[in-house]
Amino acid sequence: MGIYWLIVKFCVVGFSGTFVDFGTTWLLKEKAKIYKYLANSTGFALGAVSNYFLNRIWTFHSENPHVFNEFSKFFTVSMFGLLINNSVIWLLHGRFKLNFYLAKVFAIGVTLIWNFTVNYFYTFHRTI
Repeated sequence: MGIYWLIVKFCVVGFSGTFVDFGTTWLLKEKAKIYKYLANSTGFALGAVSNYFLNRIWTFHSENPHVFNEFSKFFTVSMFGLLINNSVIWLLHGRFKLNFYLAKVFAIGVTLIWNFTVNYFYTFHRTI
């Protein structure tokens, strides 16, 4: 399977994870009145969990029997992605006063590049 098809599949999975992320973030921030960065982090983490399973099965067709180790790698990459995500939001929303959710859209784009590249070469390298 070509790299471009993998990127497309990774983006489709990421789009589904974005619904989990945004939905959770919105519910926690707007309805539960939880601190915006905690709400963002929780949404991001839940999106990462759903993305792992979809990427494992559909994007990379992983048959790695060490699911916990593979998940740990994916989640670690995602947590570094979260640091990037929150940093971009802080910069765009906190410093440049861009709308929080618009800043989050930009942050997702930046984080996508990180997540695909590192997961391609590190997390799922044996399955490609």
